[in-house]
Amino acid sequence: MEATNEAILGWTRVAVLLLGMGWAAWMDHKARRVPNEHWVVWAKPAIFIWALDLMVQGADWTIYFTAAGAVAYASVAVFGRPTVRDAIAGSWIDRVFLLWYLAALVGVVAGALRYQSTSPMDVLLGDGDPLGVLWWRTFGVFFIVFFIDAAWRLRLLHGGADAKALMWVTLVFPSWATVPLPLASSDVASVVSLPVSVALLIWGGLAFLAIPFIMMARNIRCGFIRGFGDLKLAWHASMLPLDEVEQRHVWLLSDTIEMPDGSVQVVHHARAPRITPSSDALAAQVHRLRELGVERVWVSFKMPLLVFLFPAVLPLVLLGDPTALFLAWMM
Repeated sequence: MEATNEAILGWTRVAVLLLGMGWAAWMDHKARRVPNEHWVVWAKPAIFIWALDLMVQGADWTIYFTAAGAVAYASVAVFGRPTVRDAIAGSWIDRVFLLWYLAALVGVVAGALRYQSTSPMDVLLGDGDPLGVLWWRTFGVFFIVFFIDAAWRLRLLHGGADAKALMWVTLVFPSWATVPLPLASSDVASVVSLPVSVALLIWGGLAFLAIPFIMMARNIRCGFIRGFGDLKLAWHASMLPLDEVEQRHVWLLSDTIEMPDGSVQVVHHARAPRITPSSDALAAQVHRLRELGVERVWVSFKMPLLVFLFPAVLPLVLLGDPTALFLAWMM
């Protein structure tokens, strides 16, 4: 492989993505929380490499300021939304961000006027002024971040860490032109692809399809399937000692129910609760089961999305967009 500037920057981006995403996935797995400081730290190499890439492509100030606008919008998820009231009251961080937004707005307007002869269709076809195409691709990062942020606000993405991770991936790989794709064919490259961060989300979602097979194999190996009634749970849940439930990141599916004759029996729910119960409610549920002498219960593991997004980085950077692969296969 030829060591061009694009290749060096591309594989450097891959290294940053693997390190940053791997660390975040580990923290999300252990504590179900990724602190904002993690994204602040790892945003620095992402922005630095993006700036180097723009420099190599001969970007002018409007493109840099437009890129800064996308970064500023993504920063709202970490730092919050600045207000004029707080800026007047003396908040220096609000003043800095408002000036940042103003500079980005100037860059977007100036870039739109300068490259108005280049249309989005020229970007899709790869024609037109190279700097005009670059400006449109840079401006498009804003809409990708907006889409991810809207999905988070509308609860389509339930975890704040998941949304911040996808925004960060967008800054690491602002377009497919920055992804190495050593195993992608020319047919895939000719198909219009989804944004890189959205493609990563799809690859991660495909990994979820393996969960039923993994859980079923685990339950068979451990001997947790004792009858046909257990099959409705075994494909997505497993058994755990009752004493470990309150220390693990799980939803407790077993509970007690009082029958019409006054007796109390153990029941197993097929679905996890829509609202995670409080620690007191969980402790009461565990106490009820312990009073009946239950030692093992059915639980559904809380699987963070980042744990699936991390291994999905490899097919993303090697093969590209899964939807493009499917469309190229259909053509």
